[in-house]
Amino acid sequence: MAILLQEMEVKTKQTYKFELPESLLQEFHGQSLDSSFKPAQKESGVQIGQDTSLFSVDLYKTLDWLHSHELPKPLEKEVCPVPVLLYVPKFSTEHLLFHYDGTPNSARLIRNFISLFENLISESKATIISPSFIPKSKIREEQEIIQLVTSNTRETSFIKFNFSRIGDFWSYGVKHQCTLLVTSKNYQSDLAKVLFHFYKGEIWSDKLSFYLSL
Repeated sequence: MAILLQEMEVKTKQTYKFELPESLLQEFHGQSLDSSFKPAQKESGVQIGQDTSLFSVDLYKTLDWLHSHELPKPLEKEVCPVPVLLYVPKFSTEHLLFHYDGTPNSARLIRNFISLFENLISESKATIISPSFIPKSKIREEQEIIQLVTSNTRETSFIKFNFSRIGDFWSYGVKHQCTLLVTSKNYQSDLAKVLFHFYKGEIWSDKLSFYLSL
């Protein structure tokens, strides 16, 4: 009984910050995901007290939930540090799209993503989009991020674009058949609005999933 209560307490602490119904949330634990990772499948062999390292949420079910409201709602009541994977049924890490904006948070979330998904991306193609202007103090960090992604994927390209809206990254991802956009939770409210308005429209992709983190 004590163990069961502890499990319930941990789950409650982790999920109460979400606007999403708890039934949509799947939890994963550990420093890195297994190569057999499937976001829709429940994780096995979880040890008591292990920190949650990722929440996975079915993107289509999330969008159906969003459309049950008159206006797009945020995914979280308050942003929590645990990354969220919004996945499509055809989830794949075949083509990763990294959003690096020159901030320490952006660099950290990319490093954390690489650590978490390292067993799933060795054969991935990766594209990194960075602002056209990076202060000299950030050039070394930018190069380190490029090297990190390059050393963990099969093929990496680096592009300079002055994208300022999450919709720009979403449009690029759809146009270039990317399968997973890695970006900051700071954009999740705008992302919800973009997906809310374009869901099942002419501009859509059933391949693109989203990894959101702080």
